[in-house]
Amino acid sequence: MVGVSDGDTITVLDAWKTQHKIRLAQIDAPEKDQPWGTRSKQSLSDLVFGKIVRVSITNKDRYGRKIGTVFINNRDVCEHQVRMGYAWVYAAYARDAHLFSAQHVAQKNKAGLWADGEAVEPWLWRRKVKNKLK
Repeated sequence: MVGVSDGDTITVLDAWKTQHKIRLAQIDAPEKDQPWGTRSKQSLSDLVFGKIVRVSITNKDRYGRKIGTVFINNRDVCEHQVRMGYAWVYAAYARDAHLFSAQHVAQKNKAGLWADGEAVEPWLWRRKVKNKLK
């Protein structure tokens, strides 16, 4: 693991020392300038930085990042971010029921961003920012 860009994007080194930017699959974390963005990034960094991870690539996004599920010792990092309240399930792309269950637990426990009654989903926040720039 080389770096953490935000709460849902990491850069890893493979066995040949090639860097790969990985966008965590099926979740969306607050953006850097958004409330909870810094805490989300810190949560992911605490979990993966300096660790050996396994990545299951599922696709590529429009920015060329690989989309995948990241595991540390068989622990799903995507699910961890959601369960701790540092990411939303990205419902438009999510297929795994365990992520929705993790989000339900986070909501019930008011974990992380769920303690904030005014937290805004990143996809809505990005749309709002984009519209302001027009």
